[in-house]
Amino acid sequence: MNPADLVRSMPLGTRVTVRYLLSAPVAARTGASVTDALGILESVDAERCTVQTRRGPVSIALVDVVAAKAVPPPSTRRAR
Repeated sequence: MNPADLVRSMPLGTRVTVRYLLSAPVAARTGASVTDALGILESVDAERCTVQTRRGPVSIALVDVVAAKAVPPPSTRRAR
């Protein structure tokens, strides 16, 4: 299964990490060609998915997805 199909098959509300290609101008500015979005899968359609991250929603073109997987909930911090 390719990564875009994997994203399409995940239920909305799943905590995911999605690695995707950056646009050429962003890649040139940052020196990176890919980045990750970690958060809750909010929507998926034929062309895009949206992941709600700590910094806000990230809209990702499915053709740019190079890897994706469901991840467990964040661990809780223990008080010291």
